[in-house]
Amino acid sequence: MRRQSPALQPQPLPGAEMAARLGRRLGTARAALGLPSRRLAHPGARAQLQPEYDAVVIGAGHNGLVAAAYLQKSGVRTAVLERRHVLGGAAVTEEIIPGFKFSRASYLLSLLRPQIYKDLELQRHGLRLHPRDPYSFTPMLEARSPPRSLLLGHNVAETQRQIAQFSPRDAEVGEHRGGDTPHSWGPGLPVAPVPWVSGLSPPPGLVLGKQLPQSYQVLTAPISKVLDQWFESEPLKATLATDAVIGAMASPHTPGSGYVLLHHVMGELQGQQGAWAYVAGGMGALSHAIACAAAAHGAHIFTEKPVARVLVGANGAACGVALGDGTELRSRLVLSNASPQHTFLQLTPQEQLPPAFVRQVAQLDTRSPVTKINAAVARLPSFLAAPTPRNGRPLPHHQCSVHLNCEDMALLHQAFEDAGQGQPSARPVIELCIPSVLDPSLAPPGCHVVSLFTQYTPYTLAGGRPWGKQEREAYADRVFDCIEAYAPGFKASVVGRDVLTPPDLERVFGLPGGNIFHGAMSLDQLYFARPVPSYAGYRSPVPGLYLCGSGAHPGGGVMGAAGRNAAGVALQDFKQK
Repeated sequence: MRRQSPALQPQPLPGAEMAARLGRRLGTARAALGLPSRRLAHPGARAQLQPEYDAVVIGAGHNGLVAAAYLQKSGVRTAVLERRHVLGGAAVTEEIIPGFKFSRASYLLSLLRPQIYKDLELQRHGLRLHPRDPYSFTPMLEARSPPRSLLLGHNVAETQRQIAQFSPRDAEVGEHRGGDTPHSWGPGLPVAPVPWVSGLSPPPGLVLGKQLPQSYQVLTAPISKVLDQWFESEPLKATLATDAVIGAMASPHTPGSGYVLLHHVMGELQGQQGAWAYVAGGMGALSHAIACAAAAHGAHIFTEKPVARVLVGANGAACGVALGDGTELRSRLVLSNASPQHTFLQLTPQEQLPPAFVRQVAQLDTRSPVTKINAAVARLPSFLAAPTPRNGRPLPHHQCSVHLNCEDMALLHQAFEDAGQGQPSARPVIELCIPSVLDPSLAPPGCHVVSLFTQYTPYTLAGGRPWGKQEREAYADRVFDCIEAYAPGFKASVVGRDVLTPPDLERVFGLPGGNIFHGAMSLDQLYFARPVPSYAGYRSPVPGLYLCGSGAHPGGGVMGAAGRNAAGVALQDFKQK
């Protein structure tokens, strides 16, 4: 792996006994796991960079790779240029601590559109999934012994029994929600937002039909209002509300927060609506499968090729890109998987863009509450509400998204309020996942990788102070203290960690403001207004330049819809040239 900057070095934790134990376990770990001593070659690594292509894709995030695969499959000679040494954008697997392979940024899969699986034959190209059931675990901090927990899964009877611990009424209501639940509203989301791309999929209103009034409420209301109408038990409401605020600088009481919940439940896996899974080998394995599909059709894919600017011809149309080393590549189409801000404020000549458009892009809301922490541990966490057996074998809840500090919506709101004052949350909202429970290849025998998606943390601290090493580590310590309260012994099990605050996520992955969606998923930045009004159809003010990343409709998450739709629009234009 490439040497990281000091600020991003995984921080080893003290403990001679732990270090010795890990050293013994890692002595043969690389050989046992089949890990090479050099970087893995990416698909298309042997391709030679050509001076001219039909299409160039800026950035090898999953959307960029999807766009390239569809273009190349249609006979459009396509090159993908990635600035980092690894493919996938935020969907990557990185061995940041020796022997431990992390989905360093995005870490779960559900939203990828089924049509993309089929069209690109991702299973044939190596994609394997580990579905999770149960999928959500919320332990309580309570004086009673043992404390309670809420375990949600696809077994309706067991889920009802779990909910009944806190509210028999809610257990009864949940059985009869049926088509009123957000899961049934998902099909309206991934479609193209404007009539001239309706050939790819129909407009949202046509799909939702009679459910449109209910959907409209979820789109516009605070999720707290919606959940209060449905349920009465706080642990259930807070657990559901986490998906309404995840990745968003919003409280459950923020109008429009319901949309983010809708966004996260519209996916499906293997025909099961709302299901989530770990990707075997980490999220980078998904990006690798998409890249393999693109390369199989002839796409050229390059890493460590940062694009410095988009080239614009005398006719005002995009005609290629210039790399950081000055190399120029000519093309008839340029698709950018980068954020709208990077694409239009840094890569595109400003004189080619309408001033009003530039102002709108510059004013996009990119606030992010997220700090992602990746931890290597020597044993599974044992939660007070569901202790791990002495043999150390995982229980069903270990495969879940574990929600901590989520006993009630008041805790979520207070965590949000802290960040509004420029302070990291005193009790951060934590989603803890342990993918190595289902995919042992990610860690040495007996060890595990832990993904911690935490919020709320402001981009800039109170008084305009930037994040430094001291502030970063203090926040990580706070997160670990919270986990320790639910699972005593967790801190002693940690042998290394990687902490990515919003500025770190921006620097490493190109996420503006650290925002995992390339921009807030708020009502004024969705559908016809994403990224800005009048430019929601993937085309930009510069003919031949298209936006294909999460900043375009339908937004963030590992779904590939923006890449597929943008490729379709670009292909239409290509055929008319």
